[in-house]
Amino acid sequence: MTSKTPEIVISDTSCLIVLKNIGGLDLLRRLYHSILITPEVAKEFGLSLPDWIKIREVKDWDKLARLNEVLDLGEASALTLAMELHDCLVLLDDLKGRKFAEKWNIPYTGVLGILVKAKNTHLIPEIRPMLERLLETNFRISPRIVTEVLKATGEYLS
Repeated sequence: MTSKTPEIVISDTSCLIVLKNIGGLDLLRRLYHSILITPEVAKEFGLSLPDWIKIREVKDWDKLARLNEVLDLGEASALTLAMELHDCLVLLDDLKGRKFAEKWNIPYTGVLGILVKAKNTHLIPEIRPMLERLLETNFRISPRIVTEVLKATGEYLS
C-alpha cells in the first residue's frame, strides 16, 4: 500500500468486479477521480464501463506476454501498463500480482485498502456493511484480516 496517491491509478479486473458486486464501484471515482484499465481488463470485466474509467493499451507486448506466463492476463496487463507509465497506483488483490508489484516498486492497494480509504475519508460512514457484502461473495479473506480492518477503522467491537 502507499500513503501518497499517485496521479495515475490502474485497476486489474478483480477489484472492479468485487467492488461492483458489493455496490462500491463508484468509490473508485470518488477516491481517485479516474481509473485506467487495459483492453484486456475491460474484456475480462465484460460489462459496460462508466465514463470515468479510461482504456489504455500497453506498448510493450513482449513484456506483457512474459508476465502473462505467470500472471493472469488482466493483472499482467495492468502491471505492464504501470511499468510503462511510472508513478502509478495499481489496484489488485492477487498475492502473486502483489509480489511482482513489490519486486518492481509499484505501489498497490486492493479492495480492502480502498474500503479503508473510503471510510477514513468519510466517503462511507461505516466499513462493516461493505465487509459483510464482501464476505457474501467469493472474495477470500481471513477472520484475522476482517478484525484488523475493523480495528483500523475504529469499528471493532471486542
